[in-house]
Amino acid sequence: METISTSKGVENMNCDILIKNTSFLNENFAIVKGKNIAINNGKIESIFDCLENDYTSDNFIDGKDIVWMPGLVDGHLHTSQQLLRGRLLDERPVIWKRINIPHESKLTEEGSELSSKIAALEMIKSGTTGFVDIGGKYVENFASVYEKSGLRCALTYMTNDNPFAPESLRTTVTEGIDRLIDLYNKYENKHKRMKVFFSVPSLTVASEEMITAVFSEAKKRDIPVETHMNEYSSEVFEFIEKYQLRPFEYLEKNNLIGKFIAAHCIFLSETEIEIIKNHDVKVIHCPFSNSAKGVPRTPQLLANNISVGFGTDGSGHGGLDLFKDMRLFRGIMNAVIGTGSADYQIMPSKTLLKIATQGGSNSLFSDNIGKLKEGYFADLIGIDLMQPHIYPTQNLVNSLVESVCGNDVKHMIVHGNLIMKNREIVTMDEEKILYEMKKFIEDGKLEVF
Repeated sequence: METISTSKGVENMNCDILIKNTSFLNENFAIVKGKNIAINNGKIESIFDCLENDYTSDNFIDGKDIVWMPGLVDGHLHTSQQLLRGRLLDERPVIWKRINIPHESKLTEEGSELSSKIAALEMIKSGTTGFVDIGGKYVENFASVYEKSGLRCALTYMTNDNPFAPESLRTTVTEGIDRLIDLYNKYENKHKRMKVFFSVPSLTVASEEMITAVFSEAKKRDIPVETHMNEYSSEVFEFIEKYQLRPFEYLEKNNLIGKFIAAHCIFLSETEIEIIKNHDVKVIHCPFSNSAKGVPRTPQLLANNISVGFGTDGSGHGGLDLFKDMRLFRGIMNAVIGTGSADYQIMPSKTLLKIATQGGSNSLFSDNIGKLKEGYFADLIGIDLMQPHIYPTQNLVNSLVESVCGNDVKHMIVHGNLIMKNREIVTMDEEKILYEMKKFIEDGKLEVF
């Protein structure tokens, strides 16, 4: 640790980033005021009283009128659907068959790269420091962009052998497994912020051979698997008709559950909830996307100590602002579950913040993220409080849920690196990317369905 002598003869330790005179949301979801935060070697090294002067840094952030909190984590993202914004609202189901998959099948390398660039910009500017992507055709293009962006992520290939899937998205079992292994070997443990997971789009569209191969190989290698689970009631019934078991029952019976991220999980039986609990499955709800399909049994999941996180389901489902999803989920829980039991605290603000931070972080299977705490990786965002829709407030924790939106994120730090300062992204050229996107559209390269 480098020390610097001051005029008073006191030696101060140098750190990479020093946030001074600020407030933060601690691991118990209480606001702590009057602190400095020293960040070094990617981690939060020290949180100390602002009257103390233990650290110095060339990279200084004035924390006055800012509250810092752990970065939000999107547990279920579709980078390949970033260009579908505005296309899906009010469409009849099932949209992924009629719109999403055809769009992804026609997406070029150029379109994939632009999708990831725009997605990265949107996540940074709305407070998302990490995410789990469900896969696409050109994942290496995603990887290149996301590595430069500074975000923390998990990537995978779309692995689908359904004969009715578009040819450009279809693969054989052998090719699919080989491609996932190659991707894992190329990126895992080579980038501090990037992981590689295995995946199938859904148990209802993949063959039994593909499901068994992907889950078995992932379990053998201790690699997480992610997929859509129990999203539509009709799909659950179709699965039961085909296999005489519910989806989670099928996976358990065949000894396929290892590290597992299950997106949606709206229609769960009591038996499936027990399976999820016993196997420590990471559940991801997508509030905006799911709101027209059904309401998950989240209070029961949480009561069983099941990890629950939030996902946006991609920009086609109302954008990538998880603050919006927190607020929406509170309303859904109150209206559907809370009113039935007269429980006005069915989904309190601290629980929502925990889901959006720690719950999402669990889906990345990375240690020491999701909390603003000494020794944890410095993945944090600074919220600008001096705005009429936030200030004044009698309970800032409540206002983080009911009032704050992505546009209120002023600063972002990921793995100890400054990603955005004063709303200006420092790792990407926002103006250039928006120009590239505009030209892409003007040249007629964005196919509309």
